Amino acid sequence: MNDGWIHDGVLAVGAEPTRIAELFPAAGRAVGRDPVAADDPLGLVHGTVDDRAREELLGALLAALPPEGAATAVDELYRFGDDAERRGVLRGLSAADPHDEPVVAVGLDLVADALRTNDPRLVAAALGPFSARHLDQHAWRHGVLKALFMGIPLAAVADLDGRDDDELTRMAAALVAERRAASRDITDDMTRLATARTRTTHPQED
Repeated sequence: MNDGWIHDGVLAVGAEPTRIAELFPAAGRAVGRDPVAADDPLGLVHGTVDDRAREELLGALLAALPPEGAATAVDELYRFGDDAERRGVLRGLSAADPHDEPVVAVGLDLVADALRTNDPRLVAAALGPFSARHLDQHAWRHGVLKALFMGIPLAAVADLDGRDDDELTRMAAALVAERRAASRDITDDMTRLATARTRTTHPQED
């Protein structure tokens, strides 16, 4: 990763927030697009190096602008960006101040948009720390179930253990039963989620 480019970019955005419009699209060319971890080739769990660069740039933008201005800028970066730039926005939302209501509101709209797509990298990015903090339980459950259905590792879901509940376990168990009846593959993550609360509530006797 080109740490020097990221450092200079963060300083540039902090001093002149409008610079993000040129730096955000350039991140892939400047730092590369490789996955951060070799065992995560699509960057579903840990992201890619350009994801990380854009996270840093977005954090600088959020720190440099008042909430209303930041919300507008974040929305534009996502709406007019390609899929890689959208991933950067979604992952960068983790830096949003929970009390900046305009940014949180826009962030929730963008997460909802990403969760409607069939792009596993966008869906994975949408289920990061921002969603763990702000997405309502109903929408969060359906996002997790969609990730499970798409084969996205549960490790990509931020604070899964903290937000998991009986309803999500029921939904996962129903998915497992449906796939078993259709003789379709059942992943370890599906089994884990379908039995997590059962193991917690009813531990097996020795």
